[in-house]
Amino acid sequence: MSITAISPLDGRYESKVSELQGAFSEFALVRNRVTVEILWIKALCAEKGIAEARALTKEEIKQLDAILENFTPKEAERVKEIERTTNHDVKAVEYYLKEKVQGTTLDELSEFWHFACTSEDINNLSHAMMLQQGRAMIVVLQQEVIASLAEKSKAWKTVPMLARTHGQTASPTTVGKELAVFVDRLSKASMVFQGVEILGKLNGAVGNYNAHLSAYPNVDWVALAAGVIEGDLGLQQNSFTTQIEPHDYMAQLFDSLARFNTILLDFDRDIWTYISWGFFKQKTIAGEVGSSTMPHKVNPIDFENSEGNIGLANALLRHLSEKLPISRMQRDLTDSTVLRNMGVSFGYAALAFSSTLKGLGKLELNEDKLAADLDNAWEVLAEPIQTVMRKAGIEKPYEKLKALTRGKKIDQSAIHDFIKSMDLEEEDKARLLELTPATYIGRAVQIAEQL
Repeated sequence: MSITAISPLDGRYESKVSELQGAFSEFALVRNRVTVEILWIKALCAEKGIAEARALTKEEIKQLDAILENFTPKEAERVKEIERTTNHDVKAVEYYLKEKVQGTTLDELSEFWHFACTSEDINNLSHAMMLQQGRAMIVVLQQEVIASLAEKSKAWKTVPMLARTHGQTASPTTVGKELAVFVDRLSKASMVFQGVEILGKLNGAVGNYNAHLSAYPNVDWVALAAGVIEGDLGLQQNSFTTQIEPHDYMAQLFDSLARFNTILLDFDRDIWTYISWGFFKQKTIAGEVGSSTMPHKVNPIDFENSEGNIGLANALLRHLSEKLPISRMQRDLTDSTVLRNMGVSFGYAALAFSSTLKGLGKLELNEDKLAADLDNAWEVLAEPIQTVMRKAGIEKPYEKLKALTRGKKIDQSAIHDFIKSMDLEEEDKARLLELTPATYIGRAVQIAEQL
């Protein structure tokens, strides 16, 4: 961790998001560019219709593979050194690769490095690889959050809890069922995030294979490009592009991640509120301080941290999704600097997920507090009573219960006296008299069990 880092992701929180460096760092970007260039020259040399790009020997293939296998941050620094002269990041990669094969038989093929490519052919695939790898890491964290919630939903599925709508007492539910709602929402959002196809192009300066066909008009360039994009990289080829891949899939990906984040934000705020009411306690950790002046405090800092970082992540994700699909004519360069912040948005999301997980690990249920809250809300039984009265054809049941309960303190005795005074079937009356706020939970348990 650097104490002088400007970004907290590279400073204070570096240890929590360091895995993402493998996907989104400058080193990762340069490595991906090298990967694409090597895959492309291999594809060219394997194409019989390109006689001048002769077939590679086994030894030459090993040599190319070794460039990738041995590509370290030191090698990336050499690329950056070349870039200081070229003032062009992708051209620097081309020159680096020519330098790496200098004095070998591969030197004969030097002009087939970056053949017929525009820089964006290399960059769009490199960014796609970054997103492919970064998404896989984010999905792991998403699934950990979902699994932790599902475990608690199962454990607490029968624990009754008074619900609140508009902040007021409402029909009871169970803790597990309320968690199950978030499990379901987050699971669906994660599936959408996972399902976004990551696209790529290798079709030249404006997307028409102009240069490719000028040199080799009989080569099936679409198929050759697909071999690299789909066969080697596991991406989906996009045939409809300008100089750039239009970034619409990126917008989908970022929007879907922001949607997951928004659901988690909703959860963070609910749990924060439940903690403030005392429905949950938090395990204390030896040596940890909750307040610099109030020794008793155990603050819900993990859920607060998650909420704050979701805000940062979503601000970036929404800018990315709104800006990247817009490019003047066949391209402009406004996307370049913005794309460099993809990892920052993923980093803040990862930080948020880790914070929520940490907070979940500290949660303990306060069943006494939940039970007391329920026992203090007998007025919620006005709903089932007036519903049974409707069934019995009693006139104005809603209004009668409204007069009994609205704005008044109602206890078990008042509820039972009212039930007994109604002209109801004995079976219905007995069932209502057996109800308590803690047992009036409908199918909450069964809904939680559907997970």
